[in-house]
Amino acid sequence: MLGGSVYIALIRFAVSLAGVILLFSRMSESRFGRKKTIVCYVGFSAVELILACIWYVADWESCVRIVAFAMYVCFMFFAIFMSRDSVYLSIYKLALTFYLLAVFLIGGLEIAIIFFDRSVWADIIVRILLILFMTVLIDKKLKNTIRDFSDYVEKEVDKFSVAVMIIDILFGIGFIMNPTLREANGYRIYQIITNFVLTGTLQILMFRFYLHIGKEKEYERENQLIQMNHRLLERQLEILEESVESGKQIRHDVRHHNAVMAEYARRGQKEELLQYLKEYDRETDQGTAEMICANTAVNNIVSAYTRKARNEQIKVTLDIEIGKELAIPSIDLVAILANAYENAIYACMEVKRYSDKRECSIQLTVKRKKNKLIILCSNTCRMETELKNGQPKTEFTGGIGVSSIIKTAEKYDGEYDFKNDNGVFIFRLIMSIPLNL
Repeated sequence: MLGGSVYIALIRFAVSLAGVILLFSRMSESRFGRKKTIVCYVGFSAVELILACIWYVADWESCVRIVAFAMYVCFMFFAIFMSRDSVYLSIYKLALTFYLLAVFLIGGLEIAIIFFDRSVWADIIVRILLILFMTVLIDKKLKNTIRDFSDYVEKEVDKFSVAVMIIDILFGIGFIMNPTLREANGYRIYQIITNFVLTGTLQILMFRFYLHIGKEKEYERENQLIQMNHRLLERQLEILEESVESGKQIRHDVRHHNAVMAEYARRGQKEELLQYLKEYDRETDQGTAEMICANTAVNNIVSAYTRKARNEQIKVTLDIEIGKELAIPSIDLVAILANAYENAIYACMEVKRYSDKRECSIQLTVKRKKNKLIILCSNTCRMETELKNGQPKTEFTGGIGVSSIIKTAEKYDGEYDFKNDNGVFIFRLIMSIPLNL
């Protein structure tokens, strides 16, 4: 550690702390507004710099040994509080920030020692240049990737991997910053480069690992969407085939009806003709397709799945109250309802397959309450149906639909839950209806 007056130490502390804040803010979004965030960081920095300077004056030897680590630990807790990310994701980004901190701290020191005869101003200038270089690099090349990648880390990260990564990085950086190794000899430089490469490689491996897992999950969701579209197409083909058959039957019946009415007219049997027309109207009304709701897309898909359920001897109860026009695209409504209904039918068929004597039933409720859309689907399910991370396991849903439901629900700030209530699976969803599409 290079010496200097308390004013020089203050400048160093300020540059290092500003660099850490700048780098971390490039990778993480604050939970507060811009103005409040700036005020919080300025207040925190002022307090930490004052305490660091007091420590520097009171006990120079211990300060130069661990002040960087102590300041970063304080910053770590403050950053977790300020960040909008989850704790695990914040810790991951802080580990990367700690690595970058070591780069500009050790880089500034070693360059000043080797090339500028231990000049404190060279150390400060090199730190500033390295911080600016890393900030520009993150903004231009890595910012969007890191923030997109954050979604994968937040969903897939686990305590063990985070703990191992943090411990390894702390050991590596702690060895690099060992104040007992002060000579700028070749072996010292070799140690520094080796440790930076190893800790940097660890970061890259973690990044690649979670990026691979995240992409794999995305591919899995896309595959589920393809399968869902395939099933929806099957239902639409069923509707089309039923329409074609119905059309053939109507044309066949019309010829007979025309022949009967022509015969009544030829014989002058007006009363009999009128009675026949009344009976014909009554039969036509009874044969009219069930009208579930005014929304055409919802009506068609629910009708198709209701027929499928009833063909499997599953009791169906519907309570659907939505208008013809809804500021949610039909494809999104169909994605939720079709998947929920499909999974409900699958669950009931599984109950029948395992020789359960219970009566299988499905109850579907869809209602609009002001600017909210409420969807409730409950169905008979196996008693052993399990949930993982609040979602039903794929072996109990046929492997399709849940992720699509969640993805669509989150698109409209939806709140959802799944539960097995003693053999009755319940899916509930409330999501906002956009005012302007």
